[in-house]
Amino acid sequence: MKKYILNLFSLLFFGISFSQGVILEKEVLNSTPVAPNSNPNAIKILHSDFIDKNQVEIPGAIIFTGNVQVEHKGVLINCNKAYHFTDEDYVKAFGNVRLSQGDSIVMTSRYAEYNGKTQFAFATGDVNMRSPDSHLVTDTVFFDRSIQQAFYRSYGTIYNKENVLKSKSGRYYVDQKKYTFKTAVTVTNPQCVIKTNNLDFYDNSGHAYVFGPSTITSKNDVIYTENGFYDTKNDVGKLKDKSNITYNNRKIEGDIIDYDRKKNFSKATNNVKITDTVNNLIARGHYAEVYRNIGGVKKDSMFITKHALVSTLIDKKSKDSLHLHGKKILITGPAEDRTIRAFNNVRFYKSDMSGKCDSIHSNNKTALTKLIGKPVIWNNSNQMTGDEIHLIGNNKTEQLDSIKVLNNAFLVEKDTIGTGYNQVKGQFLYGKVKDNKLYEVDIIKNTEKIYYMYDENNDLVGIDKGVSSSINMKLENNKIVELTSFKKIESDTYPDKEYPENARKLRGFIWRIDEKINTKDDLFPEDEKAVDAKIKEDTSKKEKETVKPMKVLKETKEYGKKSSEKDQNTKVKSKK
Repeated sequence: MKKYILNLFSLLFFGISFSQGVILEKEVLNSTPVAPNSNPNAIKILHSDFIDKNQVEIPGAIIFTGNVQVEHKGVLINCNKAYHFTDEDYVKAFGNVRLSQGDSIVMTSRYAEYNGKTQFAFATGDVNMRSPDSHLVTDTVFFDRSIQQAFYRSYGTIYNKENVLKSKSGRYYVDQKKYTFKTAVTVTNPQCVIKTNNLDFYDNSGHAYVFGPSTITSKNDVIYTENGFYDTKNDVGKLKDKSNITYNNRKIEGDIIDYDRKKNFSKATNNVKITDTVNNLIARGHYAEVYRNIGGVKKDSMFITKHALVSTLIDKKSKDSLHLHGKKILITGPAEDRTIRAFNNVRFYKSDMSGKCDSIHSNNKTALTKLIGKPVIWNNSNQMTGDEIHLIGNNKTEQLDSIKVLNNAFLVEKDTIGTGYNQVKGQFLYGKVKDNKLYEVDIIKNTEKIYYMYDENNDLVGIDKGVSSSINMKLENNKIVELTSFKKIESDTYPDKEYPENARKLRGFIWRIDEKINTKDDLFPEDEKAVDAKIKEDTSKKEKETVKPMKVLKETKEYGKKSSEKDQNTKVKSKK
């Protein structure tokens, strides 16, 4: 009986002592949140329901279970269970893990590890990392607190207000509130979808920067760029490096393109090219502004300047185009009612016709083109001038139908056999065109003529000079073959030798053949050629400059980070 009482007493004593030991250890732990190594910079266990040690299964670790709370230099880790390796200042966390760094980062997962010496964290299993403006969902996240960067390589999705961002890998810069995404990146918001392999995204501003081949697709357009910026909040952007915008059968290209999706507005600078497949039109220059007619907003215009050139396909069979240059060119209106206006020293050229004037006004609905301000048209060896010239087209045949000259009409044809000039002038001129060639002309009111007449052997018969009320001419291959005067005719024919030289030109005669536009290159004045050459030279220099070394330097830094990540991962995995 005494032995039984003694054993019972001993069991009770040791049982009470063991319980008191646990309670005392908890009290010390809770009242003094310092790791056992007494290092003030080490990981601290702030709370745990239970403490244990198992040196056989988990050597070097203290096991904390139930409502575990860990703290280290501003980071709090909450979990169901934790292994604290005190000598290595290292923690493994299990179950409902929550890592928080102030209000900048909150990360939850099923499992995590944290190194107090390197301040490097590793979380895996249904990871959800939140920042003030977004949250990331992925499988595994690495968080380097020493440089305040978190990264993943296991495909992730980020939700930022109206934006959903997906990528194979990414990095978050805490201080800058910036994400960098690599490989298979997609950004989706109500306005557009961005696809690229390299994207920088700023959390708070919604600014996106893409590098390398990238597309931005919306309901109304498709944007391609290899170096671009896009504001996802305000729907504005800036594109560089081989960029273009395509919409409604129109494509805009340029070295730099600024655009505003809400205003349906784009602005392009340097080496600009705008292709309009509906109107068979290509516009070029070094500065352009474009408004689109989308969603009922009746704005559809294009303004282009700095070496501006608009080329329109005239004949689909021969692929002949009319090339138009002006200091400023403005194209307005929808495809069915489009107007082209060109201003200041306007010049145009096609294979069989060219001309100049101060300004041009052309509308495709009326098929009427007006040449205003000292207009002149050359056709082979023919010259036509007047106060204003109208070119009338045919919308069915899509060819030139007729020509009108209003006031002071003057037609000159170089005598190809001799040295003289056939000349006809009057108040108005009406010409008929077939297959884009003038075949009949009527000149009316106060007409005058000087005409060199030849026989069948091309011998000069005489020079016919006269006045009349009107004149009709027939032409073949752009040459006068027949000339007839009507009403109040006063005409005389003079032998070549008897006709004085000073009388062989009608009043107002000016032969402007030295101004003739013979090639497309002749369309541009010398000052604009100089501007074009300078811009193209600068563009070529930029392409050859030290862009590649800069990129290599950037990549080297990135590779350094990746190497560091690899080392950290090795350390983390070795703990498991």
